[in-house]
Amino acid sequence: MASALPNAGMNQRPGALRIGISGWRYAAWRGVFYPPGLPQRAELEYAASCMNSAEINGSFYSLQSARSWQAWHAQTPDDFVFAVKGPRYITHMLKLRNARTALANFIASGVLALGDKLGPMLWQLPPNLAFHAERLEEFLAQLPRDTDAARALGRAHDARMAGRAWLPDGPSRKLRHAFEIRHPSFVDPAFVALLRRHRAALVVADTASRWPLLEDVTSDFVYVRLHGDQALYTSGYGDEALAGWARRIEAWRQGGQVEDARTTSAPPPRAVARRDVYCYFDNDVKVHAPFDAMRLQALATGRQAPRRAAAESPASGAAPG
Repeated sequence: MASALPNAGMNQRPGALRIGISGWRYAAWRGVFYPPGLPQRAELEYAASCMNSAEINGSFYSLQSARSWQAWHAQTPDDFVFAVKGPRYITHMLKLRNARTALANFIASGVLALGDKLGPMLWQLPPNLAFHAERLEEFLAQLPRDTDAARALGRAHDARMAGRAWLPDGPSRKLRHAFEIRHPSFVDPAFVALLRRHRAALVVADTASRWPLLEDVTSDFVYVRLHGDQALYTSGYGDEALAGWARRIEAWRQGGQVEDARTTSAPPPRAVARRDVYCYFDNDVKVHAPFDAMRLQALATGRQAPRRAAAESPASGAAPG
C-alpha cells in the first residue's frame, strides 16, 4: 500500500532544537497538565501546542497500525517532529539478533506515514544486554539510513503484515538512529568508535545514577533522555539542573563538546558546524515531564515560557496555568 509522503523537505534545519515528552497519554496528567474535560483524542494536539516534539513509545510495546501513524501526523503542526521508539521485540527479546524480518515489519507498519515529521529512531537496549561488538555491528549495518532504504526493507516484511503494510512513496530523506544503553559494559571506547563509524547517536540518558550516563558525541545530532535526576521516572528537575542541561544543549548545538562531559574517549575527530539536539523528559509519574520540557525550552531558547508553562510544576503546590 502506498501514497504520497507528506510535507517532504520541511523540518530540515541544521542546529534544530527539539524538546518534548516521552509519550503523551497518561491518566495522571489529566486535569493537571491537560485541562479538565479535555477529550483523550485531543491530548496529542494539546501537547503539540506546548512543545515541538514527542517520543512515540507505543511502538516499543507493539506494532502500531498505519491509521495511528497517519492520525499522529494529522494531529500535529507542520513543524512538529516525532522520535520513534523501536520495538522491544527487537531489542529485549531478539536482543538485536536475526532482526531483519522484525525490522521490516516495523517499517511496514506505517512509520513512514509520519513524512517529514519523522525524527530519530530510538533503540533502548535492556539492562541485561552486554556489549557485543559483532552483534551490534551486524544490527547497525541493517538499519536503513534513508527513506528509500526503509521502503526497500519494509517490502521484505513477512505474512503477518500482509494487507497491513503501509510504505508511502516520496523523496528520499535521511533517517537517524540513537542507542540508549543500560549495561556497564558499554562504557567502552570501542562502543563509541562503533557508533561513530555508523553515524549513530549515543543517547545521553539521565537515570538517577541507575544506569550509565555518557556524553560522547558520536553523530551529527545529540539525543537526550531525562528520566529524573534524583528518583527514576518520578523526580522533577530544579532550576539549577535545567540551567545545566540548557548549557550542555547550547554547546552541542554549536558543534562543540561540553567541557565537563562524561565521556569514554576523545571528542569527535571532525568539527561540525552545528548539531541538532533532541531532548525528551520521561519523568512522567508525578506529571513533571511536560512542565520540565517547557521550562527547559524557555531556558534553551532565551524566551519567556509560554503561558501554560508559567505556573510551577504540580509538585511545588501551585496549580498549572
